[in-house]
Parts: sequence; structure tokens; C-alpha cells
Amino acid sequence: MDELTREFLIESQEGLDRMERCLTDLESRPDDTALLAEIFRSVHTIKGTTGFLGFKRLERLAHSGENLLGLLRDGKLAAEPNIITGLLALLDGLRSILHNVETGEGEGEGDDAELIARLERLQQIKLQKDDDARSDEPEIALTATQVQNPLLRMLAQEKAEAERQAEAARAAAAKSEAAAANEPARAAAASAAESTLRVDVALLNRMMNLVGELVLTRNQVLQATAADPKMTLLSRRLDMVTADLRESVMRARMQPVSNIFSKMPRIVRDVSQLLGRKVRLEMEGQETELDKSLLEAIKDPLTHAVRNSLDHGIELPEVRAAAGKNAEGTLKLRAAQEGSHVIIEVSDDGAGISAEKVRNKAIERGLINAESAAQLPERELLNLIFLPGFSTAAAVTSVSGRGVGMDVVKTNVEKIGGKVEVESRVGKGTTLRLRIPLTLAIIPALIVRTLEQSFAVPQGALSELVHLAPEQLATSIEWIENAPLYRLRGQLLPLVILDRMLTADNSSRKLEGRDVFVAVLDADGRRYGLAVDGLADPEEIVVKPLSAVLKDVGLYSGATVLGNGDLALILDPGAIAAKAGVTLAAEDALVQTGAHEAEAAGDRGSEYLLVEVAGRRAAVLLNDVLRIEQVPASRIEYAGLRPVLHFDGQLLPVEDAGGLLGGAHSEMQVIIVVCRDGNRQVGVAVTHVLDVAAGSDLLEAGTTQPATGVTLLKDHVTGIVDLGSIAPLPMLEQQAAASWQEPGPSYAENAQ
Repeated sequence: MDELTREFLIESQEGLDRMERCLTDLESRPDDTALLAEIFRSVHTIKGTTGFLGFKRLERLAHSGENLLGLLRDGKLAAEPNIITGLLALLDGLRSILHNVETGEGEGEGDDAELIARLERLQQIKLQKDDDARSDEPEIALTATQVQNPLLRMLAQEKAEAERQAEAARAAAAKSEAAAANEPARAAAASAAESTLRVDVALLNRMMNLVGELVLTRNQVLQATAADPKMTLLSRRLDMVTADLRESVMRARMQPVSNIFSKMPRIVRDVSQLLGRKVRLEMEGQETELDKSLLEAIKDPLTHAVRNSLDHGIELPEVRAAAGKNAEGTLKLRAAQEGSHVIIEVSDDGAGISAEKVRNKAIERGLINAESAAQLPERELLNLIFLPGFSTAAAVTSVSGRGVGMDVVKTNVEKIGGKVEVESRVGKGTTLRLRIPLTLAIIPALIVRTLEQSFAVPQGALSELVHLAPEQLATSIEWIENAPLYRLRGQLLPLVILDRMLTADNSSRKLEGRDVFVAVLDADGRRYGLAVDGLADPEEIVVKPLSAVLKDVGLYSGATVLGNGDLALILDPGAIAAKAGVTLAAEDALVQTGAHEAEAAGDRGSEYLLVEVAGRRAAVLLNDVLRIEQVPASRIEYAGLRPVLHFDGQLLPVEDAGGLLGGAHSEMQVIIVVCRDGNRQVGVAVTHVLDVAAGSDLLEAGTTQPATGVTLLKDHVTGIVDLGSIAPLPMLEQQAAASWQEPGPSYAENAQ
């Protein structure tokens, strides 16, 4: 394919995409001249270029559509539903021919005679109306004197002609005003076109791979130069440049979800008409951006989800009216970014999903036995709709019934590292939630060690970390039929011991006599603890695909190269939960343990991160804690007398109330608790991170008011870190006040 044809195909496809969006909008705004002008320009551009390139079939079809659009644009035809349906058929015909050209099949077979005839019949509506208007037009009544007098007859004719010209002038002025109103929008569109450049996706993929390799090299350089003060500044500069480059390349790959949302109005219109439904489509968050490759991957799952909502969710108008609902159903598409994921929701206000009906259908189709189905809670029953071959349709139709729709949704979304969740209430509606990672190439991960090997845990699934000393194991971990459970803040949490899962012998090394680190993970609603031997610094890792052998193991989602050069497998939290048998039912039963005690105790207050600073205990409100970083002291810089840390692309003021940083040599690792204080981030240097605990308010002596700046944690009065007292960077020359308030004299005996 020559370059000219390739550019023509790209521009034509973009024009048809705009045309499709405008046509669906035109149905609700038939008098919008700007939409009609945009549609006309798209078809006119295709027709004008096809003659030059020699695509005769495409030119004939575009010319026929242009004639009909010309009547619409000039106001001689109204944008009625049958005309919009004909224009959508024209759109499909043009797209089909362009696809043939792109695949090297020329323009394909056929002459489009039937479609062209259909478009011409729609034009005849105008001619028929003109004939009817002429037959009904009143003739100019001339008196006998005017008929006999040529001068009077001529004056009457001139008067009629003047009235026709005045009407034409008024119509032209109205068009001119509409064009002037649309001129700023056209100018903005032209400006946007001039400031953009088309880049092939293959080139962006190549750039992303190279940035991934650069990130790996950056990680290795940072570790290699950590002990060399001369290389510290250069390695920091490399770190900053690499982070900025990675962010820029990732931004270049991001596209708004409106690119796939724009296809949905047409699908909703066609399917709802086919099924006899009345549906109003609402879309939110179309500006939310997602990686180009992921956007393409979720196109089919989203289409299946929308069609499923229309077929199985929203009822027929008479059924909705009988149930007291509006005859017109509502389908909502919503996109929003939450952390490192984009959430896409498909919600309807239809009949909902009956868990009992799902149970019976799954048993009937042999997808699950009756005994297992009877033990599943409602949420697990709803997840059965994702099994291959499951369908509640009574008959196979062109829309559904083959049992592949929801299976495709789950398979395709999980293939790109996403998750699918479903919520439903009978009679109220259903929400299908797709949780998509922002990008697959580079992700933040926690590096854990077990069996003398390193593994990566995606931070998106990580809730918190807990360190258990050998003497704590006996009281913190309980066993039920060889299954370990960890008591976390009074609730039992299923515990998966990683080395036992990775070895054939399930009774391998005992936990007693060694330090254990528990990573609390949340995978598909299954919350559990992953017990490992040790932790390393968090890293941004580059995800590499697995070989077929490792894929079959089912516990890993990829592999990576760490900063120290070691290879590490990336753990799949959801697969580990499934293999360990962590189910929602089991978790729900376990976490209720101790619920009566919590009820009796009443409100325990807020949760705090308990830390130690130079032998003193302190607490930070857990909601304010963003991350806990262990960094070499050489990374701490000074602005005047105040320590600052370069973290995540910005400088953080660090509060060092215990004087930990002053006596630390450059290779010493220091712990910085990164916190949120309003719209800024600050750091607190601590000696140890002890635990997470719920605090209780203390009352001031002789009053009923809670004491400020202190809380009761594990039977100890503990000072609360005052993040607001940490001086902002523009005021670094002013020494901040103490970062937490010391307990008063009346609490001195209990404070230690």
C-alpha cells in the first residue's frame, strides 16, 4: 500500500468515526446545523479524494450519500429516524469498502445498487413534498381589470417575485448567522489538527520497550552507586530523567475512553430497536484516559456487556410499566480513574439477576454440581455467569443465548491483568464493573523473599504490611486443620505461607523461630495474608511475558529483572487465593470472629500507625500515611538546616524530631513515613515501624473534652504526630515546632 492510500484510509476512518458520533447525536438534536455540516464534510472529503485515487465504487456511494446530506444541510429535508437509519447504512457501506481497500482486496465485489437506490428513495421524499406543496399553493387572484390591463398584471407579478426574493434573503441571513456561530468551533478543530501528529502504534510500543529497559538499567545504577558519594548526584539525575521520560512515553500512549464509548450509542440504538426496548444511554467520564493497547483489548468485552444489559437486563416497556417503572430504561456507562486502575461500569435499571435462577441454570447445564452450588453465597453465585457456556436465555438469537458473552468479558479483561465484578439486585438493576490497569508495561511492586528467591507483588493488591517477631507467632497465628489464620486487629485473616505453596511438601519449614512478614492482599474481594521470609525495597518493575511452562503453573502473571540483576517472578494475588482455597464465604465467616467483643467495646476511634523515634512511641493517623520508605541516608539532602527528600518527582520536607539523620552515615538505611498533609506531602523519620492499632480518646482532667495530641494505643498514652507543624519548603529557614505533642505530666507514668 502506497503512503498516499494509507493516509487516505486513516483520514477516512477518522471521518467516519466522527460521522457515527454525530449521527447518533442528530437523532436527539435533528435541527443542529453544526452536526449536519460535520457529517456532510466527512462524506464530501471521502468523495473528493476517491476520484483522485481511482476508487470508483466508493465515489459512487459517497456521491449518493452527499446528495441526501446536501438536502438535510440546506434544510430541505428533516432528520427523521428513517433518514438517519439510511445514513447509518451508508456509513456501514463506506466502512466496508474501506476495509476491503485496507486488506488489499481492492474495493471488493458488488455495486451497492440497493443501498444507492435506498438513498435516492429518501431524496424522493423531498420531491414528493414539493409536488404536494405546489398543488396546494393558492393562485394569485387577479381582478378582471388586472387581467385586461397588462400594466397591472406586470405589477402583480413583480410584487410576488419581490416577496419570494425577500424570503430567500431571510433564509440566507439565518444560514450565515449559524455558520458564524460555528466558526469558533471549526477554528478550534483546525488548531487541534495542526498541533497533533500521527504516530504508528508499533513505534510507540518500541519506545515503551526501550523505556522499560532504561528503567531496569536505572534501578541497577541506583543500587550500584548507593555506596559511592561521587556518583550519587549523577544517579539521582538519571533517576529523575528516566521517570520523566517514562511518564512522557506513557502519556503518548494514553487515549480517552470516549474512543470506545462513542461506538456505544449506535449499538444501543440498533439492539434496542431489534429487541423492542426503549433505552436512554448516559455516559460519564469519557475524558478518562487509558493505554492504547488496553483500550483496544476492552472494546469487545464492553460491547458484550452493553448487549447483555439490553437483552437480559432492561425489560420490555410494557413489563416495566406493569412493575411501576418508567417505560424507558436507563443504561449508564461510567469511567473513572482510581489509583493505578481505570474503573469502567456498565449499569442498568432493569430486572437484575436472580441468584437462585443462576444456581438452577448452572446445575442444569452441568457447570457445577448441586452440592457445591448449595454452599455458595450470593456473590459467588453471581460470578457463575462468567463460566463458559452459561446462559439464561431461553433461545438462541442474533443477540445472545450461546453462552459466550460474559465468558469473553471475563477472559479478555483478565488477560490484560484486569478484574471483573458484578453487583445486582432483583428488580433494581445490575452493575458490571471492569477494573483495568492503567498500563501493563511498568508497575510499582513490593519485592519479597522466600526460599532464598525474590518475588514481586503488585502494589495495587497490597493493603498493608505486618512484621511478626518469633515470639509473636504463637499468639498471632492460629491453626484450624493445618490451615493457618492470622489475627489482625481482633479479626482472623486466612494466611497463605508462600514457601509451603511453592514446594511439593505442604509441611515444609515451620514458622517457629524465624521472623515472618505478612503482606495483607486484596484480590477479587478475597482478603488474605501472604507470609514471606523477608522484604526488599519497593521497585518499579518492567513486566516481561512468561514462557508456556511457567504460565501452566498458574501462580505468576509475569517476570522481571530487579535492580540488583536478579530475575524475579511476579506473583498473581488472585491465582494464589484461588489455589489456596481462600473464598469469600470462608473469609466472611472468619472475620466475624470477635465481632461481639468489638460491639461490646463500642467505638474504638481512629486507626494509627505506631512508630518509635529515638526510644519514644508516636502515632500517625493511618489515613494520612501514603507509603513507608527505607532509603539510604545519602538520599537525604538539606535546604538550610532542614532535611528534604526527593520522592516521586517532588521534594518532601522531613521532620527529624529524634535527630536520627544527623548521626547517620551515608550508607545507613533510614525509615521515612511519607504522609499526606492537606494538598502537600511530608516525611517523618522514624527508628522503627511497630504496628497498626486503633486508638481511643483520652479525656482532659476534670472535663468531658478529649485531650488533643494524644491517644491510647495498646494501653500506652502515645503522642500523635502533628503533620501541620512540619514547615513547608518556602519557610524552611524557620525551624518547625515539635512534630508531636508530648503527653502531659498526668500521663507520664503510662507513656513508657
